[in-house]
Amino acid sequence: MAARRERVPGEPQREEPRRGEPARGVVRELPRRGPAAGAYVAPVPWWAVLLQGIVGVLVGLALLATPAAATVALVQLVGLYWFVAGVFALVRIFLPSRRVGWGWLLLGGALGIIAGLLVLQHPLWSAILVPTVVVIYLGIYGIVIGVIHLAEAARGGGWGIGVLGVLGIALGALLLLSPLAAALALPWVLGVLALAGGILAIAGSFSIRRVEAGR
Repeated sequence: MAARRERVPGEPQREEPRRGEPARGVVRELPRRGPAAGAYVAPVPWWAVLLQGIVGVLVGLALLATPAAATVALVQLVGLYWFVAGVFALVRIFLPSRRVGWGWLLLGGALGIIAGLLVLQHPLWSAILVPTVVVIYLGIYGIVIGVIHLAEAARGGGWGIGVLGVLGIALGALLLLSPLAAALALPWVLGVLALAGGILAIAGSFSIRRVEAGR
């Protein structure tokens, strides 16, 4: 234990800190507080959900008000996305961090660039062809998923999954029987879905904000 220093006469008296108290001039670091246990933390900010809902409502209204022009614009965006994705796939060939073979990247990049250029250079027929291809894909997908559901129902999956299988096969067959008519009706279907999803997203964003404000 260090010896106590004697105070020289005339020297101002220094106040020694009490035991357990920090010395003067020393900033005491406060413990960092994290989120309280059990507090609700939204995975997505409420404003991001609100923005997504507003965009969904606008896209839905555009598809319902002007289905032809909105379809052409959306197909052009799809073509631009394919083109950009194809370019990035070709660039990834020369990156050392790629996880797939360069042959697959070359094939995917070439197909993306060709498809994107075709859609961008021929906007009128691509506005009909692309939705038709999407409808055919959905029809085949519905039939395949329906058959899988029926197989699961036959192996004890229950009658509910069997009903879903029958509905999937019926919807897929309907789409394949009249793909052009289904493609023409696709903008209205997508418009209703986008509008409903946008409204639900807006309502959900305000619910998230109320929950965060009440923490």
